[in-house]
Amino acid sequence: MAADYGKVRSDVKESQERSLEDLQSANASDARSLIAELDEADALDDGLTPGGEIISDELIVQVIPQAADEFTCYSCFLVRHRSQLARESNGPSYCSECDG
Repeated sequence: MAADYGKVRSDVKESQERSLEDLQSANASDARSLIAELDEADALDDGLTPGGEIISDELIVQVIPQAADEFTCYSCFLVRHRSQLARESNGPSYCSECDG
């Protein structure tokens, strides 16, 4: 007996039809409210706040160079004082918290 494997089984087809009917009869929000929600989400991605204000301020940070008595930990990448130096081996330096 030959079987048509491309044909959808009847029990699967019935469950798909029931699922479609359930979705259509559910109290889902209408298309306009869904589009409005998507537009609000897009507005947030474009640099707008939920209130609709445009954010154009830049963060200005003063960068202070590393002092002579400081080092950068090779593990946590934090700038630490030399008193926290635990190990220094051929270049990489480790603080006492990361070396422990």
